[in-house]
Amino acid sequence: MRSSKTIHVISAHAEGEVGDVIVGGVLPPPGETLWEQRRFIAEDQTLRNFILNEPRGGVFRHVNLLVPPKHPEADAAWIIMEPEDTPPMSGSNSICVSTVLLDGGLIPMQEPVTHMTLEAPGGLVRVRAECKDGKAERIFVQNLPSFAGQLDVALEVEGLGSITVDTAYGGDSFVVVDAKALGFEIVESEAKDIAQLGVKITNAANEQLGFHHPETPDWKHISFCAFCGPLSETETGLTGKSAVAIQPGKVDRSPTGTAVSARMALMAARGQMTQGQTFEAESIIGSRFTGRIVDTTTVGGQSAIVPEISGRGWVTGIHQHMLDPSDPWPGGYRLRDTWGA
Repeated sequence: MRSSKTIHVISAHAEGEVGDVIVGGVLPPPGETLWEQRRFIAEDQTLRNFILNEPRGGVFRHVNLLVPPKHPEADAAWIIMEPEDTPPMSGSNSICVSTVLLDGGLIPMQEPVTHMTLEAPGGLVRVRAECKDGKAERIFVQNLPSFAGQLDVALEVEGLGSITVDTAYGGDSFVVVDAKALGFEIVESEAKDIAQLGVKITNAANEQLGFHHPETPDWKHISFCAFCGPLSETETGLTGKSAVAIQPGKVDRSPTGTAVSARMALMAARGQMTQGQTFEAESIIGSRFTGRIVDTTTVGGQSAIVPEISGRGWVTGIHQHMLDPSDPWPGGYRLRDTWGA
């Protein structure tokens, strides 16, 4: 078989959400910092198109590029490529990357617990992995500082009228809506409607509300819409269902680690959750992440929490993505039947 390009990938998922990891065949992008490397990937589009577009990718796929870390404390670094964005951080992808690093033998596994420091474009994340019999069974990720944005603001959405929303940052930026108020129970049969409406709400929020990160001025848009169900009390804190709509129109199969962090920041801002309590987040397919507020801090003078999220990841395969020189679609393609508008 001939190929002008071969990219080596270990495929994985975290509680249902795909997060493949490129382990070879791609040189580190130019940039003095990981954020600059992220920007190059986002603007250049070559790697994103090759690996995310069909026929190799699809709207359901996220892909992570391992690169040498820039920070002296980091054991490894990675750049996240989602269908539409190249974000600062991702909870499900950090769990996939950690699982691949340990289960794939890229970082030596220490049983019963392995500690790692990983570098995401948005900053350092501390990882604790519970390991047994050569398998990373559960990954705990101390996420980037997370904070509430605008609370209880009106948003005009075509076809809905005026609705009340929050905005928040949990390693990525969210508009957060009350799922029950919009008629959703967050069950699998609602996935298409949640995906389509979520994109509409996200677009409206970007037009009317916008987003500002006080320490990362490059990140000035809202990425996702989180549909959050009612909260219930547990012995250790709270639990609730949620579903995150991802551009250009899909629902996260996992509970979304950055959404869990953003929701905990909102709950902390409202006095609903305090340090040390847990938040059990359930996804649309019934998978779960556990969140915990481990500390408080500030981001650009704004009150924030230091969240920890945990979940499970599994390796699903090893792939070599190739490009035949005669392939008329070297950058792949997207069709609106699955990729939306």
